[in-house]
Amino acid sequence: MGQIKVTKAPIEGLYIIEPAVYGDSRGYFMETYNRNDMHEVGLDMVFVQDNQSMSAKGVLRGLHFQKQFPQGKLVRAIKGSVFDVAVDLRSGSSTYGEWFGVELTEENKKQFYISEGFAHGFLVLSEAAEFCYKVTDFYHPGDEGGLAWNDPEIGIIWPQVVGKYSGTASIEGYRLEDGTKLNLSDKDQKLLGLKSTFRFFRSRSEQ
Repeated sequence: MGQIKVTKAPIEGLYIIEPAVYGDSRGYFMETYNRNDMHEVGLDMVFVQDNQSMSAKGVLRGLHFQKQFPQGKLVRAIKGSVFDVAVDLRSGSSTYGEWFGVELTEENKKQFYISEGFAHGFLVLSEAAEFCYKVTDFYHPGDEGGLAWNDPEIGIIWPQVVGKYSGTASIEGYRLEDGTKLNLSDKDQKLLGLKSTFRFFRSRSEQ
C-alpha cells in the first residue's frame, strides 16, 4: 500500500494531507490517517475525540478556537465541499495574523491539519456538506474564543462571497455569487477583529 502524502502549508503548523486511496470494481478503500506517516514529518499529535457536523450551503462556521485548552484539528469533508481556513494567532510568530485556506471536498478527499494556536473556520460551498474533525483536546465550555470572519486586517478571501464590509462581523449585505445568503450564528456575528482578539503565548513570560 502507498503512503499518505503530507504537505506543509506556507504557514508553519499547517499541513495538507492526501490519503492513500485504493479502488477496484467494488468501490474504493481510503486510508485516512497513518501515525507513522505523520511522525515522519514531525507530527506526534494524539487525538482524543472525533466530531461531525452537517451544514447547508452558505453556512459559515468560525472563526473559533479554545484559549486555555487549544486544540489541534484534523478536518475533512466526507460529503460536499467546504473552504477551510486557519488564522495564525501565535504571539511571536513571523506569520501572526496571516491566513491560509484550502478547499476540502468529497472528491479530492484532502484533509487539513491545524496545529494549536490557530483560529479555524469553514464555509460550505455545496448544497450540503458533512464535515469531520479529530481534535487533540476535549471541548471545554466557557473556554471558547473567536475572531471576526471578515476582518479586513486579515483579509480572508472567501470564495464565491460578495459584499461590502460594514465595520462588524455582521453578514448583512453579504451573499454568495448565486444569491445564497450567508448563514452565520448570532454569536459569531458579534466577534471582533485581530486587534481585539486573544493571542496564544508560548510561555507565561511572553504575556
